[in-house]
Amino acid sequence: MAIQHRAAPRKGRGATYDPHNRFAPTHSVAVDDGWWQEELPERLATTVRDESAKSALSWNQSPDLGFDRSLNPYRGCEHGCIYCYARPSHAYWDLSPGIDFETRLIARTGLVERLREELCRPGYICQPINLSGNTDCYQPLEAERRTTRAVLELLLECRHPVTLVTKSALILRDKTLLGEMAAKGLIRVFISLTSLDDDLKRTLEPRTASPGARLKILRELNAAGVPVGVLLSPMIPGLNDHEMESLLAAAHEAGARSAAWMLLRLPREVAPLFEEWLTSHYPERAGKVMSLIRQCRGGETYDSRFGHRMRGQGVFAQLLAQRFTKASRRLGMNEHTAMGLDCSAFRPPHAQGDLFL
Repeated sequence: MAIQHRAAPRKGRGATYDPHNRFAPTHSVAVDDGWWQEELPERLATTVRDESAKSALSWNQSPDLGFDRSLNPYRGCEHGCIYCYARPSHAYWDLSPGIDFETRLIARTGLVERLREELCRPGYICQPINLSGNTDCYQPLEAERRTTRAVLELLLECRHPVTLVTKSALILRDKTLLGEMAAKGLIRVFISLTSLDDDLKRTLEPRTASPGARLKILRELNAAGVPVGVLLSPMIPGLNDHEMESLLAAAHEAGARSAAWMLLRLPREVAPLFEEWLTSHYPERAGKVMSLIRQCRGGETYDSRFGHRMRGQGVFAQLLAQRFTKASRRLGMNEHTAMGLDCSAFRPPHAQGDLFL
């Protein structure tokens, strides 16, 4: 039985409630029947459980993605971004995509060992690994577990290229390591930048780095020789889309030399979670925002078709695409030549060890 909590904003959390687990046969909903009910705490603690990794790499054949393999050190994400498209995956572990996704995390143990085994398999063909495809590999839990760093150290050891996207200042802890990888053409970093408005960021992405801190990440990684780009994701019609040009300009000034963008995605439980968040924090514009989203999604809140889910359709979506193209070209941010990765130097980890036999 899954219990749905009463909707209420909580400090430092994105979701306002826990939607029921869609795989559970039954669920209950809290209602006010006149009897005393215990008040839910304003602050919710984060808990972590370990999961022994059976495999390391996840594979995909999506034409919308620029990679065919990814690695995720953690399930769930304490960053709490209300729009996160990975939220529905938490239901597979009998947890809610709502508050549970932000507060009940899973750390994958033995991941580096599994990755080493997979890279050593006969017939493995080296192509860039995306770190990570779902949740942020530099979320706060990484400061304690250091799984992301261990993965990067292994990839440097065997000269395997990797790309990563983050919105966490914790990445600067590994600046020297990333610089070593960059010198060998093994790393490409994108910093996700959604808004320059601290107040919007505080509710939209509660436990992520501030806009100023993300620009600092771009500056410091660029100074360390790490190829950095900016990902404007998600662009939310009526909420942050007016910042597109200023976001690109600020990122370019900070050192980003490549850029990409994505339209807001609201798969499964994310749609009602986002609507509830929008009504709680921006009631005066909630109707307009949802109307624009539906205009970009053929009248629905989401369209999962390849070729449409990342960009949307219709006049408003086309206008966003045109604005991005014009602004990024003006800044010279669509040149990917300096962002190329080298797959030719890869040697399986066991072959690296053979050098010393």
